[in-house]
Amino acid sequence: MTRQQRRWLSLTVGVAGGLVLGVAVEELLDSGSELSVVAAAAAGSDGRPAVMSLHEEPRPVPELQFEDGSGRPLTLADLRGKVVLLNIWATWCGPCRAEMPTLDRLQAGLGGPDFEVVALSIDRVGIEAVDRFYAEIGVKHLGRYIDVTAKAARDLGAYGLPTTLLIDRDGREIARHVGPAEWDTPSMTAFFRGQLSRRAGAAVPDTITTSNKEEVPS
Repeated sequence: MTRQQRRWLSLTVGVAGGLVLGVAVEELLDSGSELSVVAAAAAGSDGRPAVMSLHEEPRPVPELQFEDGSGRPLTLADLRGKVVLLNIWATWCGPCRAEMPTLDRLQAGLGGPDFEVVALSIDRVGIEAVDRFYAEIGVKHLGRYIDVTAKAARDLGAYGLPTTLLIDRDGREIARHVGPAEWDTPSMTAFFRGQLSRRAGAAVPDTITTSNKEEVPS
């Protein structure tokens, strides 16, 4: 692999007290190569989960291409009209595996015609790795989605795993979180319910948090 095929991205997370944590992440630009990533720091000095980063304005999302568990090709446009929590993960990513039960419980509680957790694996070996992992930990409610090329992750700039995007009914990214989180806490569930009640094109609140110790803004 040449120098032109490699780029290092430093992900930094600022936390209280001036402490800054950095994680170097290697991106393999060759579409046939595995996207090598490490989990980005996601907690402050007090050990509490980091706040999900909300955008001042909704951002367009590339036309991602992936497959469901049956090999059927999909794009995010197929989910237009739903609020989507898109989680980019892999079975070889420890923090991804740790947070998956919380995503499964969130889908169980809120999943339906208006909301879906899309856990998109970038395992190069294919959907079989996802099936084995789901069976191992007892995932029952999440759909099976795969992108063996990892192109969706690169197109999204998801250089740290897990990376989770909140996508509104219009197919726009309104929030992003890099690193693991507890997605089914009372505060997060309340926030997602609030998003479900918002009409298309509505503004987003000022902040949310992945911790159940924080207030969710009205």
